[in-house]
Amino acid sequence: MSRLSVVETGKMRKAGEDLRLQVASRIAANPPGVCAVEQQLAILQVCHAQSCGKCVPCRVGLGRLAQLLEDVLDDRATMDTLDLIRETAENIRVSADCAIGFEAANMVLKGLEGFEEDYLSHIQKHACSGSFEQPIPCVTLCPANVDVPGYIALAAEGRADDAIRLIRKDNPFPTACALICEHPCEKRCRRRMIDDAVNIRGLKRFVVDHASADSVPTPPCNPSTGKRVAVVGSGPSGLTAAYFLQLMGHQCTVFEEKKQLGGMLRYGIPNYRFPRERLQQDLDAILSTGIEVKTEAKIGAEEMKQLHEEYDAVYVAIGAHTDKKLRIEGEDSENVVSAVKMLREIGDDNYPDYIGKDIIVVGGGNVAMDCARTAIRCHAASVKVVYRRRQEDMTALPAEVESALAEGVEMVTLNAPMRIEADDEGKAVALWVQPQVIGQVKNGRPAPHNANKPEERMACDIVLVAVGQDIVSGPFAEFGMPVNRGKIVADKSGAVAMDGIFAGGECVLGAATVIRSIEGGKVAAANIDEYLGGHHMVTCDVKIPEPMLNDKVASGRVNIREVEACTRKLSFDGVELPMSEEEALNEASRCLRCDHHGCSVLRGGRQEIW
Repeated sequence: MSRLSVVETGKMRKAGEDLRLQVASRIAANPPGVCAVEQQLAILQVCHAQSCGKCVPCRVGLGRLAQLLEDVLDDRATMDTLDLIRETAENIRVSADCAIGFEAANMVLKGLEGFEEDYLSHIQKHACSGSFEQPIPCVTLCPANVDVPGYIALAAEGRADDAIRLIRKDNPFPTACALICEHPCEKRCRRRMIDDAVNIRGLKRFVVDHASADSVPTPPCNPSTGKRVAVVGSGPSGLTAAYFLQLMGHQCTVFEEKKQLGGMLRYGIPNYRFPRERLQQDLDAILSTGIEVKTEAKIGAEEMKQLHEEYDAVYVAIGAHTDKKLRIEGEDSENVVSAVKMLREIGDDNYPDYIGKDIIVVGGGNVAMDCARTAIRCHAASVKVVYRRRQEDMTALPAEVESALAEGVEMVTLNAPMRIEADDEGKAVALWVQPQVIGQVKNGRPAPHNANKPEERMACDIVLVAVGQDIVSGPFAEFGMPVNRGKIVADKSGAVAMDGIFAGGECVLGAATVIRSIEGGKVAAANIDEYLGGHHMVTCDVKIPEPMLNDKVASGRVNIREVEACTRKLSFDGVELPMSEEEALNEASRCLRCDHHGCSVLRGGRQEIW
């Protein structure tokens, strides 16, 4: 991942950055070797062909723009050509009479920012970067840019400890991501061209099962810089930033409000999905770098002011630890419990007594599935998940939904909560729902609307609300940090509009996946290091095996298996079964090694994090 400095990110236009992110995954729609400039030229020519030709900006201007882009592709362009492209596109953008001319010119302007390296490569090197910098799908789609082909190759050779070292150069939570990552890296795996995506998370699980994270030493820290950094929050984002900053030589102190470290890894994910002893392996490895920890340390406006004065930099990564409300009548009744509160209690081993009770969970995400499956393990008589859309529209991972169904959870879909009925003592006794009809697609999902049916009553003893999470940002706004709709405002480097203050993870993104929070901590660490006057590189001396030149014939994917539902639902023990060595070797052999074939080797080499 390229190193993002505070200055560089501050100068980068949002439009250009958005375009870069959109086409960072060119592999989503194009084969290897696609040139970004050529792609822009093709779109421009389509726009020119669709123009009515009544105004000069479209009729003449778009044609001239296309000629200039052809000059870039044919090695006839100079640096002055870039200025001419920019000036011509700007003139078209402000003078075109229709959206075709405006959007075509605007696309070129965005491309000059987002694909600057591609243009410069053509002009200065007379070479197309698309042919040798084609993104590797799994690495590109991993928010932390972990070297996936590298650790798969190491797993195939049985070098689990080296695989952990390689993962750690970008992600200090190998165990957490092996057990609970949503594995976006698999979405565009090129193995799909043959059969099915490589089971990347399963292979990572195989690695951490054969070499626990706390048994593999972390890299030695750089000499001390004398700088001190305060990290507020010990979730994946905060500890990732602290880990990398500590390796760079800056002394980090982590302040955690709760009794134990881990953030939502501990207080948001049940033990059956992520056993606490496995979390501790990652935590012990991270803390072995020398990070100082202060638990039960509540940070408010005054404490932030003190940290700002005492430390050279402060990174805020408080996570999303409060619940969203249903905003319906009766939600303040007794026995209406937020999912966040229940999972937080379980994080400290305080399990609820649901013996013989009828439980209703409102929501359709992974947290709702966690609550439902937890209620089953707490011996509830029945558990129903109420969701206003269809089951296939749930945001929870399909595997989580399937597992919940297997354990006895009932999905009550296309029913919108309307009000909660309470008895004379103020205790919830029923949830009233309005049946829904699925409708038009909006924002990527079919939107429901009220059906021409009467409301229905669902009797219950407990209502668990799992409709989202919010951030407690009030104290930080009081301190002076910019806040918008409850989220702290920070740029893509993690810097906020206060000298020496950075923020990242869920408090900036909103409720997010673990790997996206890790990404925020990693980027912030690089930029805090720049802010403190450093430019440190954390190295990894692992040698990656060369790819085997064997035929890649169609082969079935090895999937992770789980303990039988009738057994696993009786306890909070881990439910996933690890791969055997035979299964792991078979699965690793399916990797097409895109880092060597079809793409170039990872740009910048595998020795550096940034």
